Amino acid sequence: MREAQTVEKETSTAAESSGSVKVSALEKVGYASGDLACNLIYATVSTYLLFFYTDVFGISAAAAGTMFLVVRIFDAINDPMIGSLVDRTNTKYGRFRPYLLYSAVPFAILAVLCFTTPDFNDWGKLVYAYITYTALTVVYTFINVPYGALTSAITRDNDEVVKLTSVRMIFANIGGLIVSFSVPFLSSYIGNITNNTALGWQITMGILGVFGTLLILFTFKTTKERVQVVQTDYKIKPTDIFEQLRVNRPLVVLSIFFIIIFGVNSIINSVGIYYVTYNMDSPELVKWYGLIGTLPAFAILPFIPWLNKKLGKKKLLYISLAVTIVGLLGILLIPPTMIAAILIARLVAAAGALTAGGFMWALIPETIEYGEFKTGKRMGGLIYAIVGFFFKFGMALGGIIPGLVLTQFGYVANQVQTQTSLTGILITTTVVPIILLILAMIDIKFYNLDDETYDKVVRELENRQKINRQLEKGEIY
Repeated sequence: MREAQTVEKETSTAAESSGSVKVSALEKVGYASGDLACNLIYATVSTYLLFFYTDVFGISAAAAGTMFLVVRIFDAINDPMIGSLVDRTNTKYGRFRPYLLYSAVPFAILAVLCFTTPDFNDWGKLVYAYITYTALTVVYTFINVPYGALTSAITRDNDEVVKLTSVRMIFANIGGLIVSFSVPFLSSYIGNITNNTALGWQITMGILGVFGTLLILFTFKTTKERVQVVQTDYKIKPTDIFEQLRVNRPLVVLSIFFIIIFGVNSIINSVGIYYVTYNMDSPELVKWYGLIGTLPAFAILPFIPWLNKKLGKKKLLYISLAVTIVGLLGILLIPPTMIAAILIARLVAAAGALTAGGFMWALIPETIEYGEFKTGKRMGGLIYAIVGFFFKFGMALGGIIPGLVLTQFGYVANQVQTQTSLTGILITTTVVPIILLILAMIDIKFYNLDDETYDKVVRELENRQKINRQLEKGEIY
């Protein structure tokens, strides 16, 4: 009996040290709560900030769109620096979790400031928007990069990673659901009772910020970093990004996929409020349009681990993208007066987009392992910074493209739109995303890390880790 218990304990200890462990339900919920928090705040920003700038704060669509582009260029420099800093971190709380602890409160405060309308002139408003939005994106990177990299530190078990990611995406979509339904309702309700539209937006963001902060702290408390990096003599630098992009083909493919998918979702969501308000002439349906865009997640995401085993990575993504295109074609071709049919098309498009968007996060830990396999350096923070830059750029496309396109089609805020501007809104919310989705299909064709290859990579890394530990202990020379 004692021998059996000893063997079981040694096996458990070995699994724990290698990181190939099963993750408890509490830890899955705790980890997933972080994405719920991020979505409460950043999904509000990506979905409603353009509308807030143009229709509440009084910044032109072109100026706001340009600002989103400029800040993303800044991210191209900033994100790798933060990623390499995260990889060099070593504290009693681990490498990634400390950033959740110390960035949660500033994240919420800056989100509120982004939805605050000081009484400045046009130039002052634009400068204020640049400062607050840039600061928010920097703090978001300090949360999102270590939060994302934390997946690869919790477990190396690929099935557990997919399960963990599925729970995370369910919680992320709960955040999206809350944002889609509550933000239009609360901002309008508070704005009406205070007779101050801007104040309605500010208080709404404050409420979401408080809940977001508490959830991020809950993630810090309930998660554990198990995949430990054996101390080596190498140093991780921001310039290591170029080596990763050179040798890590799965990372390059996935990064392109991220910018496309987040771009598509952000464009559809940010222009949706314009489409419902002006093309459908039904501003009261904005919250329902957003709600329908989130609901399929709760029916689909729990089955992603099963779908992955049945279909495989590429086939699952191809089908998801095709379903999204079908839904968008429906919105393009159905007259906006046919409200029920439009909402059904919206549901179909959302089902495909949420499946692809949910599953792609499970692939990032694979690229971290592959990058370590190819270079000998484990760079979870830097790789998530790379992916983070691309998905933030994709989210910013929800402001850049609509802002520029709507300006070209003659959109003017808070008035009846011309037929030309209505056409511009329709094209931006359907045709542009369809083109991007076709590019995503082409991109994913080049993803070359199948399950068999990944298993070989993990076994090799575990062997290297075992040898390094034996060298440290002097067991081998």
